[in-house]
Amino acid sequence: MQTPDTRIPVAVLGATGMVGQRFVSLLEAHPWFRLAEVAASPRSAGRRYADAVVWSSPGAVPASAVDLVLAALDDELPRRLDSPLVFSALDTDLAREFEPLFARAGKLVVTNASALRMDPRVPLIVPEVNAAHLALMERWDDGPGAIIANPNCSTIGLALVLAPLAREFGVEAAHVVTLQALSGAGRPGVASLDALDNVVPYIPGEEDKLATEPGKILGRLAGDAGAPSIELHPLVVSAQCNRVAVRDGHTLCVSVRLGRQVSREAILAAWGGFRGDELLRGLPSAPELPVLYDDAPNAPQPLLHRDVGRGMTAVVGRLQPCAVLGWRFVALSHNTLRGAAGGALLCAELAVARGWRPRGSGAQALGRPALRVPDRVPR
Repeated sequence: MQTPDTRIPVAVLGATGMVGQRFVSLLEAHPWFRLAEVAASPRSAGRRYADAVVWSSPGAVPASAVDLVLAALDDELPRRLDSPLVFSALDTDLAREFEPLFARAGKLVVTNASALRMDPRVPLIVPEVNAAHLALMERWDDGPGAIIANPNCSTIGLALVLAPLAREFGVEAAHVVTLQALSGAGRPGVASLDALDNVVPYIPGEEDKLATEPGKILGRLAGDAGAPSIELHPLVVSAQCNRVAVRDGHTLCVSVRLGRQVSREAILAAWGGFRGDELLRGLPSAPELPVLYDDAPNAPQPLLHRDVGRGMTAVVGRLQPCAVLGWRFVALSHNTLRGAAGGALLCAELAVARGWRPRGSGAQALGRPALRVPDRVPR
């Protein structure tokens, strides 16, 4: 594993939002990255971060961010920023417009937005599942930078728990019902009169993301070093997404049809033995266990389990036979940590560990990792 000689300066786009705040908080003591620049909408530009942000994350505004002056998000910003690594917490429309500009300016952009997730030039990464897909960075042809996408917050939890099953037994179909936390809607989010004493059975765009993104994440890396591509996994996902009155933590009720008949013990062993690429085990944000099974009859619960593994572990419970698809279970993952800022940080750490460095620091010409095809792929 390659580690940086000095902390790499980074910028956060959309730094005042809920996911942006998580980035700022997690970067405060990060051993590899140093928060150097923040950007937000023009109405916040020129203000001190501490004065502009309505802080919603645990604790106080980190000392490293208090006096940073917010830059305005505009067409010139990619050239004004000095940071070679950019974390994006932008809304989808802004991300689609601005993220390619940063890559064109030579930045490595790690985005939490959905705009470019299915672009064939952009790796959609859950590090324990498909680290080798970083090879797609070689396909970015719009400037010397690149873009890495973090999946949808519910998709990440689903991918973590399905990947071990896909690798060991094959996965053919899944039905997923999500109970998604209010923080996933951002600020100001869901109106209190809609959220309290209620379940909202519609989240715009979420069901489509859960149906399409797992196929890319679980897909097979194909092609060669000059033209890598992803063969989509044939998994079929049917999803129903609901907003519930929980602050953090997305719960997924999953029924799954595997490629062959297996025992309960075999499924538990697949989850228990899942670690991902060996390279991950020394990364600062990587949990010791990506997936943890809790055999309590009422587990997992957001209040009790969302912070397991510093919010980076997917907790699974209630594994039972399913009369329709074969097996069913409940999974939980932290939506603003594993599903957003923490997951994006782990993606960036993986890129660094596999060889990415800012230009001029002795790395490859474009600072991109070399293609490495995994020995085993989920099919």
